[in-house]
Amino acid sequence: MIETGAMIAQTIQLALAPVFVLVAIGSIIGTLTQRLGRVVDRSRELQRLHGKTEGAEHDMVVREIRQLDRRIDLIGSALRTLVQSGLIIGVTVVLLFAEEFAHIGLNPIAAGTFILAIGLLMWALVLFLRETREATEALRIPESYLEKERTL
Repeated sequence: MIETGAMIAQTIQLALAPVFVLVAIGSIIGTLTQRLGRVVDRSRELQRLHGKTEGAEHDMVVREIRQLDRRIDLIGSALRTLVQSGLIIGVTVVLLFAEEFAHIGLNPIAAGTFILAIGLLMWALVLFLRETREATEALRIPESYLEKERTL
């Protein structure tokens, strides 16, 4: 009985690293979900303006809608990748417990799933970086508003 309790405690300790990664993934998902909500709200506003604008103003609306569409795609890809990473982290934890109780040599597979999950997390962060760069580009203030020829 004590040996089983010790095995469970050891397995729980071993599973803590993947669980901490899962918490980080959840936090990033929350951040991306908030960003997606703001982007969707802005895109809906611009879609309402689309039919009411003409000329240069219409072109600005279309340009911003295109930028928002790219951002929605990047955020969606990052979210899907994070969810996949989270699911694989779950598989890693299950494998760790199965290894401990069944003694069937699953540690190399668990290590592989953990590495895969971290790789997916890293890719999601690259997508997040691309989205933030896209957002920064969209927020650039047009030169005409800066009036750089004036000394203030």
